[in-house]
Amino acid sequence: MRIAAAPISWGVCEVPGWGRVLDPATVLAEMAALGITATELGPPGYLPTEPGPLCELLAGHGLGLVGGFLAVPLHDPASRQATVDAAARSAELLAAGGADVLVLAAATGLDGYDERPALTPDEWRTLIETAELVRDCAARAGLRTVLHPHVGTHVETSAEVGRFLADSDLPLCIDTGHLLIGGVDPVELVRAHPDRVGHVHLKDVRADLADQVRDGRTGYTEAVARGVYVPLGDGDVDLPELLKLLRDNDYAGWYVLEQDTALAEHDGADNAGADLLPRRAAARSLAFLQSVH
Repeated sequence: MRIAAAPISWGVCEVPGWGRVLDPATVLAEMAALGITATELGPPGYLPTEPGPLCELLAGHGLGLVGGFLAVPLHDPASRQATVDAAARSAELLAAGGADVLVLAAATGLDGYDERPALTPDEWRTLIETAELVRDCAARAGLRTVLHPHVGTHVETSAEVGRFLADSDLPLCIDTGHLLIGGVDPVELVRAHPDRVGHVHLKDVRADLADQVRDGRTGYTEAVARGVYVPLGDGDVDLPELLKLLRDNDYAGWYVLEQDTALAEHDGADNAGADLLPRRAAARSLAFLQSVH
């Protein structure tokens, strides 16, 4: 398995007020100490935005670059050009860093992932068309594009994932956690559409909290803070079966450890202990993968 990591597992998120943000040197050093050899980019501006400094920083920790997450509005014709321009900048930086995949999400245009306005049929058609423009833009930089079904975006639910698969030929990022929270069994999705797997984010999820997010009793941000994501093997995703299906269907891409977390914003003697939690969780997830692979 080609295993990579992502800064979100260390609480680094693009959402304002998400929580305490560890500095890049700390996060990358902890990844490297776990034996991880590659990472995703993290939110815009977290790592250097110029190719030279980015490559130098990653190389200093023995890390390669896999890809990057880009959450942008796809449904609004008025913002289409701005979306494509943002994708072009992201793709150029990723390509310069040696990455091969742009992980695209259909953002609502609102901050965070707790609200999700409904789309009109025209807005859905615009979403599909803009996703294809982003794909073509990224391809000119030598990158593949995958669509990431994600909580709080316009491709979240089982119906939306099915509709996207029918209306677009973009492959998917199989994010086991976001799919399950959105009401999609990731195992059944891979079983039904093995040819649409373009990238994999591995998460494990507490089904009780996932149910609360899905039916609106708990907001997504609150659920993350309460620990909806747990180390691989500790939750309710059937990861052994998913990994077997991917192997049986000759998936040869990256498996990105991505346990979304939020570190509490506070001062005090327990900060150091709290800051160690992401590394410990990642170590447990790696041990699980070694046990089942």
